[in-house]
Amino acid sequence: MLPQACGYHLERPAIARLDMQEIIFTIGHSTHPAERFIALLKQHDITALADVRSKPYSRMNPQFNREDLKKALSESGIAYVFLGKELGARTEDRSCYHEGKVQYGRLAQTELFRHGLDRVQEGAKKYRIALMCAEKDPLVCHHTILVARHLETLGLWGAAHPWRRPA
Repeated sequence: MLPQACGYHLERPAIARLDMQEIIFTIGHSTHPAERFIALLKQHDITALADVRSKPYSRMNPQFNREDLKKALSESGIAYVFLGKELGARTEDRSCYHEGKVQYGRLAQTELFRHGLDRVQEGAKKYRIALMCAEKDPLVCHHTILVARHLETLGLWGAAHPWRRPA
């Protein structure tokens, strides 16, 4: 599948003219082996990975546990930052829930969420960033539904899962 930015192929002229510093990529780790995952990041010149999972661990894919991932990325020259507390879908703020489900509209209004967006915006001045979650499909992922939309309002181009595995 070709890389996409908010549902559009990056190869389309309107997007190709954007300064690459303005693009925030996203990726779901899915079940990729660590080597393949890092190769995908390098293929797109990603220099920093922002982990937006609320809990940065995976029983099924331990290569994506925070400590292991951070080490592998560092060895490949890619910076790692955990932003799950700020931008994760499972906030600890109880006021963001209704009947046990997080309400993205409420979450987006919190100071902590806005702080996370500010950190991404600042990081984009120095790094080519990819936001990472676990989801394979961007249509069900909170960073597409929630985070990328708000990054766009800040003038950053949120990219929706540019590297999906074939079905």
